[in-house]
Amino acid sequence: MAEARTIGSLPVANVQELAEACNSRVDDHQIPERYLSKDPSAEEVVAGDDSTRAIPVIDLNKLLDAQPSEEECAKLASACHHWGFFQLINHGVPDEVIGNLMSDVAGFFKQPLEDKKEWSQQADSLEGYGQAFVVSDDQKLDWADMLYLQVQPSKSRDMRFWPTRPASFRRSVDAYSSEAATLAYRLLEFMAKGVGADPASLRGVFQGQAQGMRMNYYPPCRQAADRVLGLSPHTDPNGLTLLLQMSHDVHGLQVKRDGRWFAVEALDGAFVINIGDALEILSNGVFRSVEHRAVIHPTKERISVALFHYPYQDRMLGPLPELVKEGDKMQYGPTSYRDFLKQYFTAKLDGRKHLEKFQLE
Repeated sequence: MAEARTIGSLPVANVQELAEACNSRVDDHQIPERYLSKDPSAEEVVAGDDSTRAIPVIDLNKLLDAQPSEEECAKLASACHHWGFFQLINHGVPDEVIGNLMSDVAGFFKQPLEDKKEWSQQADSLEGYGQAFVVSDDQKLDWADMLYLQVQPSKSRDMRFWPTRPASFRRSVDAYSSEAATLAYRLLEFMAKGVGADPASLRGVFQGQAQGMRMNYYPPCRQAADRVLGLSPHTDPNGLTLLLQMSHDVHGLQVKRDGRWFAVEALDGAFVINIGDALEILSNGVFRSVEHRAVIHPTKERISVALFHYPYQDRMLGPLPELVKEGDKMQYGPTSYRDFLKQYFTAKLDGRKHLEKFQLE
């Protein structure tokens, strides 16, 4: 996704190193004020173990089975409209491919800081090791470090930012990104089918286009886990996001619905998948791009990998005629997707505000 290569983020301290210094102190070493962004008493968080309030679970095997496919398609469409999130089981991505990826991502973050800095971001790009969305010297900061790469199409890769340690890192990312792209295209077909549209209508917008991977390291924060955020509330600017996390006993993702935050407890072996801004616009609001954030554990690290699937950057982005029913009000007009991304990446993350600026009155 070329836009990430023309926009940088202001340099800030390495959070993993900061966390190690704070957490190793015998005294209650103070967390820098810029990271204290959350008021725990001002928010209601609904536990993810309440099955009546958990995000929906979709079974790909049922989607592929001709007999119950219509029912599961309708369930998928409902999840995309009401939640903007769902978990996907029986997804078909080999366990070995996922295991290799997560092992190598963890291995990268375990390296000494000086070794990781070899792959650091440059001033005019978000690719590489560092942070994103730091646009001023006084804004609140997230308690996390990241490695961001453009992984597909393969000819678009900038290998200056692709770690060579662990030795299998590049191979693992390549294998995973290919498998995940196939899965994403298949899901887009079922999403279109679920709302009565031609299955090829959505797939055609995304197939062969940019795929970005953000690998996140969220250190523990013993002193103030309830006051720092790993990732500020935001929506994703792309179409479809596939999320994996390293350990299923450390949960950090929370989804906002009806003014409350819902904790997501990822099922073992499942993907957590969410709708991005581009799909909300393309579907004229039928699919919802929902605000979400990452919170921090007081004693355990969390590692996650988000894979973003983008439409063609130079297109005019607007509702697809196939997804707009007769008589429906147009929620979005056509807008340059390049301009949309530029505005997104040059601002601080702030819930759904960026997307809502593009809604028609």
